[in-house]
Amino acid sequence: MGTSVQVTPLCGVYNENPLSYLVSIDGFNFLIDCGWNDLFDPSLLQPLSRVASTVDAVLLSHSDTLHLGALPYAMKQFGLSAPFYSTEPVHRLGLLTMYDHYLSRKQVSDFDLFSLDDIDAAFQSITRLTYSQNYHLSGKGEGIVIAPHVAGHLLGGTVWKITKDGEDVIYAVDFNRRKEKHLNGTVLESFVRPAVLITDAYNALNNQPPKPQRERDRDFVEIISKTLEGDGNVLLPVDTAGRVLELLLVLEENWSLKSLNFPIYFVTYVSASTIDYVKSFLEWMSDAIAKSFETTRDNAFLLKNIKLLTSKSELDSVPDGPKVILASMASLEAGFSHDIFVEWAADVKNLILFTERGQFGTLARMLQADPPPKAVKVTMSRRVPLTGEELIAYEEEQNRLKKEEALKASLIKEEESKASLATDVNSSDPMVIDTHNKHPSLDGLGQHGSRFRDVLIDGFVPPSSSVAPMFPFYDNTSDWDDFGEVINPDDYVIKDEDMDQGAMRTGGDMDGKLDEGSASLILDTTPSKVISNELTVQVKSSLVYMDYEGRSDGRSVKSILAHVAPLKLVLVHGSAEATEHLKQHCLKHVCPHVYAPQIEETIDVTSDLCAYKVQLSEKLMSNVLFKKLGDYEIAWVDAEVGKTENDMLSLLPISTPAPPHKSVVVGDLKMADFKQFLASKGVKVEFAAGALRCGEYVTLRKVGVASQKGGGSGTQQIVIEGPLCEDYYKIREYLYSQFYLL
Repeated sequence: MGTSVQVTPLCGVYNENPLSYLVSIDGFNFLIDCGWNDLFDPSLLQPLSRVASTVDAVLLSHSDTLHLGALPYAMKQFGLSAPFYSTEPVHRLGLLTMYDHYLSRKQVSDFDLFSLDDIDAAFQSITRLTYSQNYHLSGKGEGIVIAPHVAGHLLGGTVWKITKDGEDVIYAVDFNRRKEKHLNGTVLESFVRPAVLITDAYNALNNQPPKPQRERDRDFVEIISKTLEGDGNVLLPVDTAGRVLELLLVLEENWSLKSLNFPIYFVTYVSASTIDYVKSFLEWMSDAIAKSFETTRDNAFLLKNIKLLTSKSELDSVPDGPKVILASMASLEAGFSHDIFVEWAADVKNLILFTERGQFGTLARMLQADPPPKAVKVTMSRRVPLTGEELIAYEEEQNRLKKEEALKASLIKEEESKASLATDVNSSDPMVIDTHNKHPSLDGLGQHGSRFRDVLIDGFVPPSSSVAPMFPFYDNTSDWDDFGEVINPDDYVIKDEDMDQGAMRTGGDMDGKLDEGSASLILDTTPSKVISNELTVQVKSSLVYMDYEGRSDGRSVKSILAHVAPLKLVLVHGSAEATEHLKQHCLKHVCPHVYAPQIEETIDVTSDLCAYKVQLSEKLMSNVLFKKLGDYEIAWVDAEVGKTENDMLSLLPISTPAPPHKSVVVGDLKMADFKQFLASKGVKVEFAAGALRCGEYVTLRKVGVASQKGGGSGTQQIVIEGPLCEDYYKIREYLYSQFYLL
């Protein structure tokens, strides 16, 4: 029997709700993602509440609310106390995302689902890993290795690989095959034949036109500049610290190239902190950004054409005239984007430009499903200071509460004082008289410290409730040398965890400074209330959707799944239509075991392979000849199975001569890589009709045999076509050099 694997969806199957899944591997329970949506509906988290106490570890894949938004609430309300794991950008940007959501909600409601302290408590317990870092779990998870890999959707976004006894469980949702300005593409295709692959069907029915990135960016900037030149404003509802980073780079680059003078504003409560952090995450970004910084020391996020705003007062002081504003939240449910939308929607010259599909049930999704012109009802809320009778009543209530607390504290203090005085009489204090001892011993008069028991005072007997007549004397037990008291330098070192915690308490900025917007809300203690009124907004502005979600489309998803060819496939997070469509496709073209479970339905995806642990005997290994294969060494092993003294299986040398072995070519050649290799050798090479044309006469073609039963990709061969000339033998020699002969 292989490694036992069970998958239980807690949220986000057969719909586009937040992502949260329980994956059990040999009894060790992983909670992979802990998402919530911008509506913060507690009913979505009921399945999580029932299993939170059984979770052994939490893996976070992306930094937006759909993947980690429920983390503070789950810790506070459900007692989720397992260790958390993520990459550094997911940790930092996820923290800022939750700050921004909390502050946005607090401005327009008495939001009490979680607090800033709850957010800090959740994120300070995260263990940060780097890409491709193998992290070995201990204790109950002994033998399990987890490793994050590039997902390509958000900065620090992760494809999780969980390995136990040589079998891989891959969790890959919201991945992107395409390389973008600030991110490399996913490495999911590098995994072949994992035991289990858990992936999403979100984009299964969405096929994007095969348009180059430069052309897509040009269309994006063109529609914005056209609106600005028509004296209109452009609003881009965006997330706090995710896909907005790609949009900022596109706008920054094109504004510089075209010398455009229209102002651009990035408005969130944590925009300054977000950009400060992102400047230090260049090693997590695309190769182009990293290379540019290495050669010219040019940081891509030194934004020259974009101004960062962090408060309502700064936004209100923006000059009139055409402008571009990127404002959170993307759902239009709260935040700066909600207020700006209400203000701009009635003007036909303005443009509301969506770059991602709105979350289900939100205002953004409703507008995208039924474009304007139309009328929508929105609730406008704002926090105002208390005045007049309300302020007087509030102050009286606060004074009453303070008096009650002071009275309660004094009563507690008095009780503690009485209790301590009663015990002081018989304590080891050297100056307290033991009234129960009529003939106190004087043996300890010359001693120090706690051994100095009693003092005889003639003619004076203190009452039982009295304190000591003198301050007690204690020996200084510190070590001294010729230069004074010996100090321990470690006592004066500030630990990294303390620094991180201090930074989080002050708004998450690396320098320990608050964004102005965050500080004004956190530090403002003025008595206030929330007033709300419902408005009907006539939406006459233009509304356009351009796909900048950074997810692979349906065509790419199907191609990647066919290449990875998992033994078992689990589909999550997608509409019912998209999930069923991808399920039927994968059953025909990927593998025969495809599952799409319902909420709280546990499916067993244990591998059908039989895995055994065997011990390689020293006698066997002494006769094995290894050959170098990249970073590894491989060899033929001919052995027979036996048992050791501990009844453990062992491989022993065979008693008969080993049979001859056929030559084996080891390696997987990619035609694009081989094309670059030939070009570096001075060979004229190009792709033509699906083949690689080398020089004048030689053509290389990759030929695949029909798929094997079980969904495998089948055997592939490389065929060399051309006359037997000097070029033929030279190309063949280059081809053989790319493989290893065993």
